Amino acid sequence: MNIIKIVALVGLGSFVAACSATGPDKSMDRGIDKKHLSQLQAGIWVDPNGCDHWIIDDGVEGYLSARLDKYGKPVCSGIAPPTHTVGDFKKGATSIIGDPI
Repeated sequence: MNIIKIVALVGLGSFVAACSATGPDKSMDRGIDKKHLSQLQAGIWVDPNGCDHWIIDDGVEGYLSARLDKYGKPVCSGIAPPTHTVGDFKKGATSIIGDPI
């Protein structure tokens, strides 16, 4: 094997190894009162297209995720007008930090 093939194989191996690396657990709240996101109260924000997104505000951090059906398609329920929210999504706020708004 010549040197170019060896360098290419080493480079490809490094690239593939980098793809398998895992990052931080995004299902956990990392604030002062750390807990799993499933323990926080979610509301729904309706985007300008009329589709729903789960929203959580714990006073320090905020979380937003598209609301999807079991097939991975966006849910557009009509629960509120576009750009409005429904639900008590600020219920996760702490007594230490709170959320003045």
